[in-house]
Amino acid sequence: MTLGPVAGSDVHVVILAAGQGTRMKSALPKVLHPVAGRSMVDHVLRTAAAISPASTTLVVGHQAETVRQHFRGRPDVVFVVQEPQLGTAHAVQQTEPMLGGLTGTIVLLSGDVPLLRPATLQRLLAAHRAARAAATVVTAVVERPYGYGRVIRTNGRIARIVEERDASPAERQVREINSGIYAFDLAPLFGALRTIAARNAQGEYYLTDLVAAYRRRKRPVETFLVEDPAEIRGVNSRTELAEVSAIMRQTKNEELMAAGVTLIDPATTYIDPDVEIGPDTVIHPGVVIQGQTRVGAACEIHASVRIADAQIADRVTVHNFCLIVGARVAAGASIGPFAHLRPETEVGEAARVGNFVELKKTSLGAGSKANHLSYLGDATIGPNVNVGAGTITCNYDGRKKSQTVIEEGAFIGSDSQLVAPVRIGKGAYVAAGSSITKDVPAGALGIARGRQRNVEGWAERRKGQGS
Repeated sequence: MTLGPVAGSDVHVVILAAGQGTRMKSALPKVLHPVAGRSMVDHVLRTAAAISPASTTLVVGHQAETVRQHFRGRPDVVFVVQEPQLGTAHAVQQTEPMLGGLTGTIVLLSGDVPLLRPATLQRLLAAHRAARAAATVVTAVVERPYGYGRVIRTNGRIARIVEERDASPAERQVREINSGIYAFDLAPLFGALRTIAARNAQGEYYLTDLVAAYRRRKRPVETFLVEDPAEIRGVNSRTELAEVSAIMRQTKNEELMAAGVTLIDPATTYIDPDVEIGPDTVIHPGVVIQGQTRVGAACEIHASVRIADAQIADRVTVHNFCLIVGARVAAGASIGPFAHLRPETEVGEAARVGNFVELKKTSLGAGSKANHLSYLGDATIGPNVNVGAGTITCNYDGRKKSQTVIEEGAFIGSDSQLVAPVRIGKGAYVAAGSSITKDVPAGALGIARGRQRNVEGWAERRKGQGS
């Protein structure tokens, strides 16, 4: 079966995200809890994109406005509110004003099932269309089906779905479960939903009752079995959130190792799904790499480093306990240990940023060095510059921030303060311990400190004065 695009303009995705998620015990809506750096519902939306839907509708309820705000600036997501929340069938009914009367297929997803693979969704849609089904139910066979609706079959075909609370002891022994993921033919859907009654322990309108209703009307209902039950695993508690996150991290780590990346200890390595890492890079224990980060080939990332939304070129070494966020590091550079690269920082080729050095909105040129105990903010530093230990660019005057420019080949002595705006010319020197408030011309030596005076015999006289 092909895994290529199988969708067209008649496919509509509906994502259920109205539940309160009481077992999460959180002020944050359940579907917004992050899994591997991205909210659960964002994972679901990304999977849904694999079938190129004509529309995507999010059914919200609990903290609806918070969920809307999460997607501000996303005109491709349409919202409908389910209030009160009277079950899954009732939730789908809320989409009738925008989807009723259309033809095609609704693919129904849950906002708290983040592990579903795009290829699985493509296969589901292809199978649903090939069978010309009124409904196709995604199912799985699990060892411990507790809490899930059971798929009840007659003569091998699905006859109905019974929820855990309403199942008989014999039905609870069934190991084939309903995932809550469906494909529906649009034409009969909303008319059939209006026939569903709330005759169950919860007093809710169950979408699962649609299976039996369709079978009574001789409409074709099919199932689509997922081989890996982890794909359809939902999240209803903090424990399940951690377990699903672990599965996603393990999957990412396995992909990276298969592509030639060495992870010294995968169990303690946290890498987000969108991160890219080149072959022959070595990642040590306790490393966290997040967001849209790209790491090149033959790098070495030592223990307890966090990198987020950064670009790291080839052959870069990041030593222990560094934080790199929103920065760019060129090939062959060395960072840390205990360095902090803040957003809009660029470190040039073969440059060195050492112990307890912080860069913010700063460009450090190729071959330049800032090896010890420095803060360089809002600065443009040319190639082959030496920044001595304890140097500070004084970029903020209490009202505005100003720029410091250090040109090629300059040498900044230790414990210097460069009070912006200021420029240090090409090949210039700044004497150690200087507070520079005026430009230093190219090739000049800038000195700004009090003249040393030695008082002979002072120590002995002090001793004679007693304590």
